[in-house]
Amino acid sequence: MSLEILKPGLLTTVQDRGRYGYQREGIMVGGAMDTFALRVANLLVGNAQNQASLEITLAGPTIRFSQDHLIALTGADLSPTLDGEPLKQWRTLYVKEGSTLAFGEPKSGCRTYLAVSGGFAIPAVMGSYSTSLRAGIGGLEGRALKAGDRIPCTGITPTGIALLREPATTFSNGTYTYTNWTPDPQLYPNYHPNPTLRAIRGAEYELFSESSKALIWSERFQVSPQSDRMGYRLQGVTISLAEHSDLISSAVTFGTVQVPPEGQPIVLMADHQTTGGYPRIAQVISADLPILAQVVPGQTIDLVEVTLEEAQQLYVRQEQHIAQLERAIQLKNHL
Repeated sequence: MSLEILKPGLLTTVQDRGRYGYQREGIMVGGAMDTFALRVANLLVGNAQNQASLEITLAGPTIRFSQDHLIALTGADLSPTLDGEPLKQWRTLYVKEGSTLAFGEPKSGCRTYLAVSGGFAIPAVMGSYSTSLRAGIGGLEGRALKAGDRIPCTGITPTGIALLREPATTFSNGTYTYTNWTPDPQLYPNYHPNPTLRAIRGAEYELFSESSKALIWSERFQVSPQSDRMGYRLQGVTISLAEHSDLISSAVTFGTVQVPPEGQPIVLMADHQTTGGYPRIAQVISADLPILAQVVPGQTIDLVEVTLEEAQQLYVRQEQHIAQLERAIQLKNHL
């Protein structure tokens, strides 16, 4: 069983939840930008939440299925089709051998996740299948997918086989079959454009001028086209320290908002470095990282301050939603 890449799209890579335990050696965590979408896609096909899937960015690939497959698409709506027919997202899909998946105009968000039941038969590197483009490791030869690639698959999981017994509807031309249930849309992150993101104060917040501390919570910033999986460069008002300070490099993480000397903030993303020397004015909360990951360059974001306790509560609530979905699938299939 395999997926054949007919066209690679703008940027299609293999990703899981990341490569943990090696930051002290300078190895980035990496992994999916939108881990919520990745985890739900895997649950919908009977995989473990951390199974490797395809992360598809803006202009999607064209993929032919060599065998019958159980798949799910979550995250951004990039107008997916199967043999030219519109394809449903956020549900379990059974697609037939020889069918072709393609994508069209982005409608919301910028990253779609394609999970295949059983995952991919590729080697792990340091405990992860995630592609690190800068290091050239993981995924398929440490690179983005290209035309002609074949990604071997392991086959449908027992949970996936049980999901096939669920009541389902076959699309009008018989291209694919989809389950008659889907997770409650209220559980999904809000992928609307120009979002407001919740954040807590960063470690060096008090070093910034009073005007800058006010501006970071009141101004809207545009995501620069010079943004990537390592960081989003923000354009807008200038943020500055109250006075010059020499800082030693400190740990940074996904969602850390750093301010370089020119005063235009950078939000670190999944492929961020392990340490940074720029002052940290804010930290986007974990529960809003999936929303941040779906912001398209050219759109805007603004930050609203929450307390650490509020951030923790929102994270726990999101984890509870995923746990409820996992349990519901288990109950539905009597597992």
